[in-house]
Amino acid sequence: MAVDLRRTRPLVATAAAVLAAAALSACGSGGSGGDPAAAPAPSSAAPSSAATPTDVAAPPIKGKLRGYGTVRQLSDTADLVVRGEVEAAGFRVDEVLRAASGSTVRAGSRITLAPLPAGVPDMAHMSTLEAGQVVVLYLAQDPTAPTFRTLSGDFGVFDLNGAGAEAVATTRSQTMAVSGLNAEDPAASGHGFRTTLGQLRAVAAQVG
Repeated sequence: MAVDLRRTRPLVATAAAVLAAAALSACGSGGSGGDPAAAPAPSSAAPSSAATPTDVAAPPIKGKLRGYGTVRQLSDTADLVVRGEVEAAGFRVDEVLRAASGSTVRAGSRITLAPLPAGVPDMAHMSTLEAGQVVVLYLAQDPTAPTFRTLSGDFGVFDLNGAGAEAVATTRSQTMAVSGLNAEDPAASGHGFRTTLGQLRAVAAQVG
């Protein structure tokens, strides 16, 4: 039997359209609607950063001791200026040349001398006060304890030799020493300084 081509052409076209629609539907279902597990999982690890070492603060460097150029500077700064003798257990005060307001130290008193704070670089060059030494001391009082320290170590120490106002007062150190009474003497710098007990008294009296 002969087939009428005019009737079969629409059927073929319809079938092709149905197949095309089915194909599009299949492609759509395999796109964005796929298994989420198939997609690569986002990394939960935070970006690594190099650890920065913490800088440890260096201990503070203690400053050097203050230098004094004149006896007047020592007298102005000192809380107490005394003449006396070093004892095994302290210092016997025989004379008070100057005392800060409110001081209870008098001739006949015994005071405690403390060393300079540990860690001061200049400590290595300081002398020590030993029992039996007769000296004039320029002292600073410790604000937290009933003790005294010589001003800047050897700067505050004069050794006495002799008696009365004419007793010779010599700086304990040649380098850590004043160079004059009221004015510095560049020629005497680094060579020690010598005066008399009477002159030390006079300068202390000027300060009041």
